[in-house]
Amino acid sequence: MLLLKLAAQDLLTLNNRHRMVPHLAARWRHFRGADASETERSAWAESLVSLATDLVAAGRGNVEMIVECAATLDEADRGVPRLIDVVLVGQHPQERGLSLQLVELKRWSSVTRVEQATAELVRVSGMEEKKHPALQLREYYDAFTSDRGPLHGLDFECGGFTYLHNATDSSVRPLLDVGAPTGSYASLYTSDRRQKLQADLRESFAAEGSAAAAEVLLRGLGLRNTPLLDAMIWSRGDDTVFTLRGRQRKVAEQILDAASHVLPNPLNPALLPDERRVVFLVTGGAGTGKSAIGLQIKAELEAGGRTVKYASGSRAFNGAIQEHVGYGDREFRETFTYFSSFVTPPDPPLDLLICDEAHRLRDRSTSRFWKPEEQGTQPQVDELLDASRLTVFFLDEGQSVRPNEVGTADLIKGAAERRGAQLLEYGLREQFRCGGSDAYVRWVRAVLGISDETADTWKPDGLMHIEVADTPEELEEIIRTEALAGASARMVAGYCWPWTKPIGDDKRLEADVRIGGWHRPWNADSESFCANEAPPSKIWSVHKNGLDQIGCVYTAQGLEWDWCGVILGGDIVRRDDQWVFRRGKERKLPDSHVKRVGKPGSFDPKVKAGSVDDDEFARLVRHAYHVLMTRASRATVLYSTDEETQKYLRKLVGDVEIHGLRPTWRNLPQEARIPHLPRPRGSKRSRRNRGKPGNYEIDLRLF
Repeated sequence: MLLLKLAAQDLLTLNNRHRMVPHLAARWRHFRGADASETERSAWAESLVSLATDLVAAGRGNVEMIVECAATLDEADRGVPRLIDVVLVGQHPQERGLSLQLVELKRWSSVTRVEQATAELVRVSGMEEKKHPALQLREYYDAFTSDRGPLHGLDFECGGFTYLHNATDSSVRPLLDVGAPTGSYASLYTSDRRQKLQADLRESFAAEGSAAAAEVLLRGLGLRNTPLLDAMIWSRGDDTVFTLRGRQRKVAEQILDAASHVLPNPLNPALLPDERRVVFLVTGGAGTGKSAIGLQIKAELEAGGRTVKYASGSRAFNGAIQEHVGYGDREFRETFTYFSSFVTPPDPPLDLLICDEAHRLRDRSTSRFWKPEEQGTQPQVDELLDASRLTVFFLDEGQSVRPNEVGTADLIKGAAERRGAQLLEYGLREQFRCGGSDAYVRWVRAVLGISDETADTWKPDGLMHIEVADTPEELEEIIRTEALAGASARMVAGYCWPWTKPIGDDKRLEADVRIGGWHRPWNADSESFCANEAPPSKIWSVHKNGLDQIGCVYTAQGLEWDWCGVILGGDIVRRDDQWVFRRGKERKLPDSHVKRVGKPGSFDPKVKAGSVDDDEFARLVRHAYHVLMTRASRATVLYSTDEETQKYLRKLVGDVEIHGLRPTWRNLPQEARIPHLPRPRGSKRSRRNRGKPGNYEIDLRLF
């Protein structure tokens, strides 16, 4: 976790606009569960600005300042983590590698030695006895550079120092005495030593390259994960490139440990198998790493000879995996399936069934294409439990967007109890989507009224960017510009326009999404390619031509892009300082089966008045936009078709901050510009070549 990541010069800009302290206070309230004190606020305003000013004066204004940072993710997972005041990160001027300085900021003006004590213990004016700050830095340094720290496996130079900008050498003499702690983390600077500090900053950091170095550190901190589909292409299902951190790692270890005790040993099948059944229920919001855990345990257990299936209730998620990642690899594709695939349980049962997006469980497994005897006769959750010895459910109740989705923690607990299965529960909290910005996720939930928090003006954190487009044309221009530059990007919208099936033999797409003179089609309601090589909906999210269509919640859920343009339609509008939720009415064009908007609102047939009441309708619309607004890993662009709602969004988002806060692809450091991979061509590659670039059929720049 961290409160802010920003270059020193940009932090000063943010402070000059009176936005730095309010942002830090909001983040503090989230992580600490209480408001920051006036002492803490004034310390930020004074100490951070002093340090940033010295960096700029030293010609190192591009050095990134990571404020209030946990030394390790294990540390961040604790209830009240200990935080490093500032981590300075940049490029070393001689070694050209990663260079870091851990900084302890103190506003002490004077200290005196405690009688009969060493220099490791001092008395601060107006305070109780304190340890020498270098001792605290030593703890941080040891954790930061340990095998579990964010620098593990990297080449780096790391040191640390204490900065007492209100003090003079003479006023804090005991801290500088011969008996003071020593080490690479034990430097100390006062106002008398500002020139020395600036000279040492120049010795530690090059003038350029800090943004690239910060990206490396953010990946080490778990805040810049490889996108899900890219990670799977690199690994091709045998091992993954995910690095499980903190509670993620603990959950995976527990599942694998249970598997080693409960599942029969494939190397010694004659051994008496354990008949126990175990159910894991792992809850967590969008982007907390549920799928990463699932893919990791899938790979490890498959490598050990276990039978494993990965099930989901999302057609878009499964389609993207099967058609994009598993292209040409039938064996790999068949390990991914749907919740409805287990009406008849496998015999023998699977060793492991991973149920991702369990909030999308249905009451029964049914289909209008199935014969009566093929329809499910018992709750779908029971079918899943019957299908395997070890079952893992990944659940986020906040992502339920259809009225027939019944997946809840209570449902799964009840089913496990009926089966006499042992139930183990875990909760995930760390945020790995939306650039690792849990502040952004909380902001979205507050804006939509999903949480009880007040929706305040967005305060940039250097991890996630938001802006409001004036027109749909501007939104599309931003998204296309980023996609053509090399980022992954898509446009999505609320289900607020009719959705026409492909027309004629050439399967032409009707431009259903119409805002003034701007007209675009929905993603194709088709199993095959349509006119102008428009991809079918199941791979709209990953095919280069998907940029020409608009996606909805059903084709975007579970996926992510660098940039996402979100159009809020007439189903959610702001009136009298509250949200109003509306159902739309359609009108049919003369002599045509094409329909247009008659009355603005929702056109989703799954939430029509005969299906759900008004309260449930409002809940589902809120959840749908929560999904759409959390698909981006770097930037979200918003636009509402309703003028009053557009004004409300502009008020909440505020002015677009350009300096250091708008992550356009061309402005990102090279380390952050990781090309997104198209699907591999041809048959399954050998294990020896997996994780290496191959021949691809789609332009890398367009992903």
